[in-house]
Amino acid sequence: MTARRIPPTTTLADLLGPEQVLDPAIHSLWTPVPRVSGPAYTVRCPPGDNLMLHAAIHRAPHGSVIVADAGADTRWALAGGNVCAVARRRGIAGFVLDGVVRDIAEITAMGFPVFARGVVPIPGAKKAVEPLDTPVDCGGVRVRPGDLVVADEDGIVTVPAQRTDRTLAAAHAKLAAEAAEGLDQWEAAHRARIEQLLTGRQ
Repeated sequence: MTARRIPPTTTLADLLGPEQVLDPAIHSLWTPVPRVSGPAYTVRCPPGDNLMLHAAIHRAPHGSVIVADAGADTRWALAGGNVCAVARRRGIAGFVLDGVVRDIAEITAMGFPVFARGVVPIPGAKKAVEPLDTPVDCGGVRVRPGDLVVADEDGIVTVPAQRTDRTLAAAHAKLAAEAAEGLDQWEAAHRARIEQLLTGRQ
């Protein structure tokens, strides 16, 4: 899916509410980052181990966003420059990781979108075998295989697969209505609403 066809996370968050918005501590590790979107390919990595993320880059379908639950571990890197380079080569849209990475200079230079908790130089182990593409918890949100993941500079939103079509339709309608409204109209309506709210509280 292209960024032009996918609404921003702000619009999706307005429609879906906070329960579909990941912890803001998971953020883009370089800017400006393009809007990233695609179906979730989910991974579970026990803290300190990155085997299944490394396996996922060879198994995730083209265009997917790899979403990894590493238990918010910030001590051990889930991936580095070569892993991101292979993921990019295979057409993975990006990573959304409840953990950290390393080799950020390489990742930034290649322009591969990584949303994570930060950077650490220590690599994880490769011992723990876990099932791939099963429901995970990432950034406080339950993410299921095939859910639409949208990530940009404002944050990360997941859209449950069964709600994707109607959510995107509602988002495009909202954006069209906003585009048709000039700033003068918005300001007048906004001022009236704020005054009404203030008056109602007095």
